[in-house]
Amino acid sequence: MSDEDRTVGRPDHDLDLASLREDYSRSGLVETDLEPDPIAMFRRWLDDALAAGLHEPNAMVVSTVGADSAPSSRMMLLKGLDERGFVFYTNTRSRKGLELAANPRCSLLFPWHPLERQVRVDGTAAPLSDADVAAYFDVRPRGSQLGAWASHQSQPVAGREELQRALDEATARFPGEIPVPEEWGGYVVRPDVVEFWQGRPGRMHDRLAYRRGGAGWTTFRLAP
Repeated sequence: MSDEDRTVGRPDHDLDLASLREDYSRSGLVETDLEPDPIAMFRRWLDDALAAGLHEPNAMVVSTVGADSAPSSRMMLLKGLDERGFVFYTNTRSRKGLELAANPRCSLLFPWHPLERQVRVDGTAAPLSDADVAAYFDVRPRGSQLGAWASHQSQPVAGREELQRALDEATARFPGEIPVPEEWGGYVVRPDVVEFWQGRPGRMHDRLAYRRGGAGWTTFRLAP
């Protein structure tokens, strides 16, 4: 094949995706490793991710379901964690916000690949109070505050120029303190099931999970 026949930037052979694999062998996870509740266990693993220097260890996949039963997922950042659950902030009129308003059931996934770990959370999202939202909005960088006013998240736009005009208008409108936009808010996901996944050799991974039951938690192991 001549150079002219090759597609620019594309190898001249097919990528064999079926052969891409790694054998996980960093560590294991047994029942005696578990903390009394999943929030404490998650904090421990998050500390490990921070200590390992992972890029954005609070990054998570948030999955929701629309009125047509079609799922949708997106990457977001965890911005709070307490006894209530997992906290994030977003435009409440975005696709995820509208879907959560109709069906608050959702799932979170924390993909800590370098540690051969992941955490999956199934739960129910509840809106945060105005006070909680304002407290977080006030500590956001000014650029992010202006962006919240400029972008009506998930809505179609004519192009990048439209977004820039909206940002310029927001910048001129708020030379000083920037209030919280009406459509901007936050959610806390109250977990019902939290699964901790640790990779093991031969795909015999450890999957230990907590399930909420009454006032406490039960734990169980899942086959890999």
